[in-house]
Amino acid sequence: MGRYVARRLLLTIPVLLGASFLIFAMVYALPGDPIRALAGDRPLSPAVVAQLRDDFNLNDPLGVQYLKYIGDLLQGDLGTDFSGRAVIDTIARTLPVTVKLAAVAVFFEVVIGIVAGVFAGIRRNGFFDNLVLVSTTLIVSIPILVLAFLSQYVFGLQLGWFPIAGTREGLYSYILPGLVLASGSLAYVARLTRTSLAENLRADYVRTARAKGLPNRTVIVRHTLRNSLIPVVTFIGADIGALLGGAIVTESVFNLPGIGREVYDAIRQQEGAVVVGIVTLLVFFFIFFNLVVDVLYAVLDPRIRYD
Repeated sequence: MGRYVARRLLLTIPVLLGASFLIFAMVYALPGDPIRALAGDRPLSPAVVAQLRDDFNLNDPLGVQYLKYIGDLLQGDLGTDFSGRAVIDTIARTLPVTVKLAAVAVFFEVVIGIVAGVFAGIRRNGFFDNLVLVSTTLIVSIPILVLAFLSQYVFGLQLGWFPIAGTREGLYSYILPGLVLASGSLAYVARLTRTSLAENLRADYVRTARAKGLPNRTVIVRHTLRNSLIPVVTFIGADIGALLGGAIVTESVFNLPGIGREVYDAIRQQEGAVVVGIVTLLVFFFIFFNLVVDVLYAVLDPRIRYD
């Protein structure tokens, strides 16, 4: 297992380099002049424009710009934006907000999704099973932007149960946006758990366990559910990275100063260094959580071993 983890970590290096180059190239290909966009309606003298373009290496070819970026990155410097702020300071300021939001979303995704899927799986074609199928279909069919505004209006403005913007209420401020962010993934987890559990309940080892006289709860919790969680863990592990990067809409609607909203503002303002630094970090998180999922496979199923 140790050699497998070390090998996967070494493979992370070329993946990160390739991902950062693709992101860098896409930002480089964006139309428009970021210096002109920075100035807005204020005219800048040609000398100032030339100096700014030289300071940010905008006159260099793509390959030269990327090599300079990697050279600074190896020294721990993620660059600066056009306002002179270090990208690493921007990440340090916004990442904790998104991590808290994603943690709340994953909590709802795991608890509500798995519990709903288990009860639906063991009572197939019953009332609760049909309720889960209908509700999850409805949730998936509603765009997250509509769901965010609807939940904000109903649970925040009309009922007054949750704050509708900002982080002034501490962790309580993340409950409603976290539930909105997790809604689509929660529905998929519930359906995936239901399908996997129902399939495993028809397996031979389950019939053998019941023939031995084991209680139904023991058969489901200790035997069936453990094997049924393997595809669910796969989905959740990949979804954590998606939640970190996909919080743009939720953070914008609920006015959360997180990393997703920062990426959106950086793309709109053509802040290439900010976009490349943040998205590369999100790629690393995605790779890391996929590695954690691979390790959890061996915990859930003793038959899985890595040489």
